[in-house]
Amino acid sequence: MKKTVWILFFALLFIGVSFLQFISKEVPLQWENPALIPKAERMRFLKAVSLIESNYVDEIKTSKLVTGALTGMLKSLDPYSYFLDADAYQELKMDANGQFGGLGLEVSVKGGFLHVIAPLDDSPAEQAGVKAGDMIIKIDEVPTRDMTLNDAVKKMRGAPGSAVKLSLMREGANPLIELSVPRRIVTIKSIKETKLLEDQIGYIRLSAFQDKSAEDLRAAILKLQSEGMSGLILDLRNNAGGLLSSAVSVAEEFMPPGKVIVSTKGRNPKKSQTFVSQAQSPFRIFPWVVLVNKGSASSSEIVAGVVQDHRLGFLLGTKTFGKGSIQTLVPLPDGTAIRLTTSKYYTPNGRLIHDVGILPDIVVEEGKDPSQDVQLNRAVELIRELKSKAPETKAA
Repeated sequence: MKKTVWILFFALLFIGVSFLQFISKEVPLQWENPALIPKAERMRFLKAVSLIESNYVDEIKTSKLVTGALTGMLKSLDPYSYFLDADAYQELKMDANGQFGGLGLEVSVKGGFLHVIAPLDDSPAEQAGVKAGDMIIKIDEVPTRDMTLNDAVKKMRGAPGSAVKLSLMREGANPLIELSVPRRIVTIKSIKETKLLEDQIGYIRLSAFQDKSAEDLRAAILKLQSEGMSGLILDLRNNAGGLLSSAVSVAEEFMPPGKVIVSTKGRNPKKSQTFVSQAQSPFRIFPWVVLVNKGSASSSEIVAGVVQDHRLGFLLGTKTFGKGSIQTLVPLPDGTAIRLTTSKYYTPNGRLIHDVGILPDIVVEEGKDPSQDVQLNRAVELIRELKSKAPETKAA
């Protein structure tokens, strides 16, 4: 019995140490040596495991105890840190490729409840009527209170063609909203829409931050410029984010070299960085308006912070979501993985975004009539006003 308990104990410590060393092998680790763990805590853990193995009503595998311990440890930290079993890890890697089977929702846990950050563009969730800010109370009649983010995602995924019943609580709506949302293969595209509006005002809908987002954005702007664009609206509403590197690259498209884009700070010095623009030929567009709302999160908030702090343009819409933390995904030897929050990021002026969000320069609430895009209409009006006030210039 004691031998099994010690094997479990050292297995947990080995996984933890391997993970921390994967982040940075050059930084001394406080918990490298199991002997450094306070004796009282060590004995409490070992006694609990021993009691389970000796007295639990059914025989239980040590591997199940390890998985449970890891799941509990990560869950106790924050909603964005969690343990992934082999299946969940494979699904997450599919996400990184921009295609997966599911509903097309970005979700988060706040106060023990599952919240919708935003539905993805043209996804089953968006088409069924799910909106940013909705609280998911039940998934297929199973209450989501205190459900882990990973477990919630697993319940919403499944075979394309099958459906998921969601019970939603929405501000201003009573009673609960019941929706049946079909699963299907969801493909994420960086640029959903590029077009010229009236008065030669360009419009670009950037729906996600992926590897080629900056490249796609540059191509879209060049296309609009070739068509005579005068002023730009960049729509980041319901863009729940993506890659940090992509947010930096997108911001560089509009920033002169040498300007701070974003800084990250964590306990591990290797996770504290300052990203400075290395742009060679950034666009200089005026007027420029960026649309944001409560579904704009993470990478979207990095770009919004750059625009606001460096006064590159105007933010218009409603307050952003407030997801300003960075997670490191580390595979473990057995095919599972740990996703751990390792740092938080700050705007160029040093403002913390996490759990705070960014308040736009011009607050415009969403209209109640879905056929009228009140925020976009106000952005068009603002660009017209700015163009009319711009000093007239002529080539000599």
